[in-house]
Amino acid sequence: MNKQRILGIILILALTLSLVVACGNEDVEEPATNTDESRENDDKVEENEAEEQYGVTIDENTVSFTDAREKEIVLEKNPERVVVIYNSLLDVWMENGGDIVGRIEESEGQEPIEGIEDAEIVGKLGSISVEKVLALQPDLVISMAAQPSQLEAAESLENNDIPVLVAEYNTKEDYFKLGRLFTALNDREDLYEKNVIDISKGIEDIVEKAPKDKEEKVLLMVASTKSITARGSETTVGEMLDDLHMINIADDSDDTLSSKNFSMEKIIEEDPDYIFVQTTGSDMDKVMERLKEDVESNPAWSELSAVKNDKYIILPKDLYWYKPNDRFVEAYEGLAEIIYPEVFE
Repeated sequence: MNKQRILGIILILALTLSLVVACGNEDVEEPATNTDESRENDDKVEENEAEEQYGVTIDENTVSFTDAREKEIVLEKNPERVVVIYNSLLDVWMENGGDIVGRIEESEGQEPIEGIEDAEIVGKLGSISVEKVLALQPDLVISMAAQPSQLEAAESLENNDIPVLVAEYNTKEDYFKLGRLFTALNDREDLYEKNVIDISKGIEDIVEKAPKDKEEKVLLMVASTKSITARGSETTVGEMLDDLHMINIADDSDDTLSSKNFSMEKIIEEDPDYIFVQTTGSDMDKVMERLKEDVESNPAWSELSAVKNDKYIILPKDLYWYKPNDRFVEAYEGLAEIIYPEVFE
């Protein structure tokens, strides 16, 4: 075999070997490309998950959620003409970056809300003027599900093509959902961190610090000029007490202690370690008279453990009748200091 033929065979073998190596390298590198794509897809999944918090889905221009009527609602971000017809919701709306053109009259004894002075009055609690609301040409109305008159107003407004948000607000989770919803609508992520994340963490720290083994009983009362009633753990203050590991005697009272009934016999039987009183109404003298007439005049009242040990306490109205909102941590601390003075100084 001559030298030229041998040289040609060597070149062909070398070329073939280089092609095999190149193909092999392509096979090795291919998974790396797939890994990059997988990471990109994972990032997209994480981003999508981060857009939904407290049942609120946030897109670039809209916010969607299920309101208190179990109705699917989609709202445009940054509404400019907002009317709020429930004052606890108004407070939450304003502290989360909102502005308003309309509101109802302020409740007696409620802390003033900054930034609402120029808003038009469209009625009062329980008596909303739909005509006045419509005259303001709102792009959003915020109302409360617990008020029948507001549900009626919401229906009338929606019939006139006005977007309405019907909220529910009984527990701290409701407050956090409102905070997520309102900060999303107003594009204020900074306030979401301050008014939801930080407050949630503050409450968790207090609850974690509270002793879990004391198992003391509590009676939560509501006193007005007309009646004395009891409340269970499903209410705002009731939930606070439950979180602080108290046993609410209304929870297992077979409705003898509730928003409609007040059994002195059941209270004497349970003999609570603490009695907390929420007050409502503008005439506190008459509220206190009602307390004396309906409960304190009973000879058995003074024999209750809570009364004898000075643990019969009238709660401040601003924190424990009106919703505490951005003062939730302060409200939890106030109760914790009373119940566990040895821990919370």
